[in-house]
Amino acid sequence: MEKFTTLNSIAVPLDRANVDTDAIIPKQFLKSIKRSGFGPNLFDEWRYLDHGEIGMDNSKRPLNPDFILNNSKYTGAQILLARENFGCGSSREHAPWALEDYGFKVIIAPSFADIFYNNCFKNGILPIVLSNDIMDDLFAYVGEIVIDLETQSVTTTSNTYSFEVDGERKRRLADGLDDITLTLKYEGDIRHFEIEYFKQYPWL
Repeated sequence: MEKFTTLNSIAVPLDRANVDTDAIIPKQFLKSIKRSGFGPNLFDEWRYLDHGEIGMDNSKRPLNPDFILNNSKYTGAQILLARENFGCGSSREHAPWALEDYGFKVIIAPSFADIFYNNCFKNGILPIVLSNDIMDDLFAYVGEIVIDLETQSVTTTSNTYSFEVDGERKRRLADGLDDITLTLKYEGDIRHFEIEYFKQYPWL
């Protein structure tokens, strides 16, 4: 997982509330348990005009010209703006996998579904909660946004907004630690415990 410090990017304004995980990555793409390869099918049913299935050549599929992600001016954007209750629905971790694989590193919304919110941190995505009034300002804003994890700030050319983040989650993002890499930091201690444990209980 990459370390997160600061990010300068334009934002994709997905002006929809209650975006569920099936909209983020539809169920037919959940057959794979690899973390990569889901980006081309992010928001698949909104992004394309045909029905998507796993293994299709997405470069040959007809794009929906009215969907915001297909607007060329947002190419390369790493920030996603959304409305209330983003990530609701099922608990599939494939949803943040798809967002991260597409290139999003920050999602800003007034509220998130709890499981999705937690899964974002586990996959290197920073979910930021800001009020509806601030979100209205950001949706109306045109230009780069600066996200600073250390100062916990979102900055435009005219305003700076503060956000809250749990201290331990902040540390993990800053150090690029997911659950696996964090566990591996204690690999020596774990091995020592196992050796001593089986000496004490050799019949196990």
